[in-house]
This record gives sequence, C-alpha cells and structure tokens, in this order.
Amino acid sequence: MSDSQIRKPTGGREPTGTGPSRRQLLTGGLATGAGVALAGLAGMAGARAGEPLITEVQDWNRYLGDGVDARPYGAPSPYEKDVVRRDVAWLTADSKSSVNFTPLHELDGIVTPNGLCFERHHGGIAEIAPDQHRLMVHGLVDTPLVFTMADLKRFPRENRLYFLECAANSGMEWRGPQLNGCQYTHGMVHCVMYTGVPLRHVLEEAGLKTNAKWILVEGADAAAMTRSIPLEKALDDCLVAFKMNGEALRPEQGYPLRLVVPGWEGNMWIKWLRRIEVGDQPWHQREETSKYTDLLANGQARRFTWVMDVKSVITSPSPQAPVNHGRGRLVISGLAWSGTGGIKRVDVTLDGGRNWRTARIDGPSLPKALHRFYLDVDWDGRDLLLQSRAIDEAGFVQPTKDELRAARGENSIYHNNGVQTWHVAPNGTVENVEIS
Repeated sequence: MSDSQIRKPTGGREPTGTGPSRRQLLTGGLATGAGVALAGLAGMAGARAGEPLITEVQDWNRYLGDGVDARPYGAPSPYEKDVVRRDVAWLTADSKSSVNFTPLHELDGIVTPNGLCFERHHGGIAEIAPDQHRLMVHGLVDTPLVFTMADLKRFPRENRLYFLECAANSGMEWRGPQLNGCQYTHGMVHCVMYTGVPLRHVLEEAGLKTNAKWILVEGADAAAMTRSIPLEKALDDCLVAFKMNGEALRPEQGYPLRLVVPGWEGNMWIKWLRRIEVGDQPWHQREETSKYTDLLANGQARRFTWVMDVKSVITSPSPQAPVNHGRGRLVISGLAWSGTGGIKRVDVTLDGGRNWRTARIDGPSLPKALHRFYLDVDWDGRDLLLQSRAIDEAGFVQPTKDELRAARGENSIYHNNGVQTWHVAPNGTVENVEIS
C-alpha cells in the first residue's frame, strides 16, 4: 500500500509533513510491542521522590486562599483555560448561523459540562425572560392551550441522560480527512442529564383528536426553527426540558425551554420551544426538505432520516491530544453512542483494522446516552493506526467509511458514522488519516 492510500486532511487547518506508508508501518511492526520494557507507576513515582515540588513547601501550602464567596457560581481552574468550545471560522459566513464544537479530547466520563456543550444556531441565541415565555399547543386538539413556565413545572417531571448529536457531525469527512482534531471532526455531540416534563403530559392536557398523527414544533428564535415529528415518537420518550445537569438550561441551549428528542438528530431538539401544532401529516418545512436530507449518488434525497446511527470515536490519543509521555503505559479512551439504544461492545484496533481488541466500557451504560470506553496498552513507540468500531444492542455495527460511501455515495454531509482513523507517530504526534 502506498502513501496515496493513506488519506490525510485537506481542509482549512491542514497538517504538514508526510507520514509513512502502510507497508512501512506494517513492516515496522505496528502496535504494542510484546516484551518492551515498561516503567511502572511505582518506578515513575520513585524517580520523582526528590523533586522540590514534594520536598519543599509551596506557596499554596504557605498562604491562605480565597474565601467561600469569592467564586459564587464557580468556574474551572485558570489552568484549564484552553478547554473551551471552538469554531471553524471559514465554515460559515456568519457566526449567528454557525456551530462550535465540544472539546471531546479534553473530557472524560460520559457527562458533558454545560459550558462545553457544542452550540448550533440558525439565527443566534434568543435571550428570553422565563416569566415572558409561553408555550402554545393548538391544531388537532380538543382545547388549544397556552402554558407559562410555572404551568409546565407543575406537571410530573423526569430526569434522563441522553446524547445530542447534530446530523452534520463528521459531515466534512465524507470525501476524506479534512480537519485535524477530534473536536472538529466529532465535537457536535454532547450528553447531559435533562430535567423536564414528558411531552405526552402536555399533549394529553390539550386532548388529541383521533386523526392526530404529527406535531410541528417551533422555536422562539429569530430563525423560527421548525420540524415535523411523528406523534408516536412525541408520546413515547420526548421531554419538554427546562434543566440540564441540574441547573437551568444555558441560553445557547434553549433557555428557558427546549424539546428533547432522544436518539434523533439534534435539529429536531427545538430550542426556545414556543409552539406545538398537532396535525395529520408532516409540514415539509425548509429544515426537512432543502436541509437535513441526505443526497444520494443518483441525485435522489433520503428524507426523515431521524435516528442517529451507531458511532464511536477515540478521543485520546487524537490530534489535539498527542502522546506526550513517550513509550510505555498508554490509556486509549473514547466515546460510543447509538440512537437505537445502548452500546453492546466497542472494538479497538491499533494496526488499521488487521487485529481488533474488545475495549472496556466503564461507567453508566444507558440507552441513547454516551458510553465511555478504554483500552489500556503498553506502547513500544512504533506507529499506530487507531480505530474504534461500536456495536449497539440492536446488532448494528459501525461501518467503515468505504462501506458508508458504497451505500450512500459522497454527496451527503449528514449522518456520517464511519470508522475514524488516527495515525500516531513514534514522536507521539497524531494525525487525521484515512486507510483505503
């Protein structure tokens, strides 16, 4: 296999340098080296026992710190100031209809901090006082109703942990590697605990007509974002949410009210939810005709592709999380999720798919939520071609990018759940590549 068969990013933040061919990588012996000496944790700690940082009193031991009211809402350590959402400036013409990305490479576990959940706006952030916000329910109902926030909070509420993924996540990778970072290639996903009222309670309060089949949900933002949703899904597991991870929704996430549509593409999770119309057929709004449809190779478009398919990605090592400690013990960490339900297994390969190992899923394993996986290896310092492949409880297997293109062509930007490849060089740097 030649260099040309390992595809590398060609997008705006193009990496420099040339990598080894797959033949060179395989001949050189990929992956972990059996018999390679590994300095254990005890050895590393022993080597540092004489450091001034442990033998001398430091300023933080010597002087009193801030009092309890110095940071009344709390904030991350200033040493974590680089852990932030980031955008790709050239991606859109205007930041008011754009996206920024969750720094997946800096996070662990499965819960995303509220301040790091990616943003996607179609008309900027709507700033709404909760006492002025209203939710209207009308159409094929017995009694059209208008709810205040106080009204909604009197319904029985639930807490559910769900992932939210933009349909366009990884969309720039359809034709090959474009961006050199897990944050930019996969960062339009997050997972939080939502608190809210089951949508069925709100609809049942208005009373559904016997011919009701669909709902149209609309946001109060300047774009008046709207989507049609089958009534069956609305009555199943959708929530009208007002809190995330225990606190009020962040303004960029729809404060004071948003719709939660578990497992389905993020554009249907209408933020700043203001109107629900009940009807007997879909409305075919702009977001479900010219947008958020999947254009196939023959020019036809798939519509109503709501469910986010099984997917995974290694978050570390990755281009923004290189291996800085050299050879030895290495923790490979990543995320997996499926809009169908839970994740049954995640496999990880170190050699571009020649050999696979089963990763360890750690922490809560909840349906339609992110799953955290780990593979602990001893790295001998040679090239790695890292990939992960998730299998969900329904038996769906994450496809390779070639398998995805064979089925759907290269015209789409949505629902790219293909296997991602990172090349780890002997010096620990990591690059977005593709093996064909």
